[in-house]
Order: sequence, then structure tokens, then C-alpha cells
Amino acid sequence: MPKAWSDKRERQYEHIKEGLEDRGRSEDVAEEIAARTVNKERARAGEAETSSRSSTDDISSSRRGGLRSHRGSGGRTRDQLYNEAKQKGIEGRSKMNKAELEEAVGR
Repeated sequence: MPKAWSDKRERQYEHIKEGLEDRGRSEDVAEEIAARTVNKERARAGEAETSSRSSTDDISSSRRGGLRSHRGSGGRTRDQLYNEAKQKGIEGRSKMNKAELEEAVGR
């Protein structure tokens, strides 16, 4: 974690990282995604010294995640459904497609 982050951003980083790990992401991947998300939010809020146009012009990370986490534009990804099926111990999940996984996890 960079020292340039405020206490709020450090808490945000930990929250995102823990949430990703709870959903089955490896620690390394969770750390990378959390750091990228926090850095993007810092850029959007004007806290970063430099920022890319995509960081400041794109919709916010929390809004984008909210749009993708529900049924709108395709709902959850196949990997998200697979991880839920794995947690529930559903047999044959590795051979299922997205629609079959959605039905199997009951959503």
C-alpha cells in the first residue's frame, strides 16, 4: 500500500481486498484490483497528482460494479456464478455454461 493514501483510502483498499478474497480471488489478484480501484477513485476525486482520461471520464468504479453485479447487461459473470456454485458444493459445475450455473445456484 502506498504511503500517499489517506486513512480513508487505506480502509477502502482493505474493504475491497477482503471482499474479493471472500469471493474466491487470490490474495495477489485481490490486492491488485483493490489498489487499481482506490487509485482510480483518488484520480476521480482529484487526490492524485496524475491521472488518465479514462480514470476521470469513465463512470465510477462503485457504479460500474453495481451495474454489473445484478441482472442488467448479462448479470453476474460465469466465474462469479462458478464460485458461488463451488461454495454451495454443486456437482458438475465445471462443465456447466453460464445459464446452467445460474439455474443451479438458484438465481
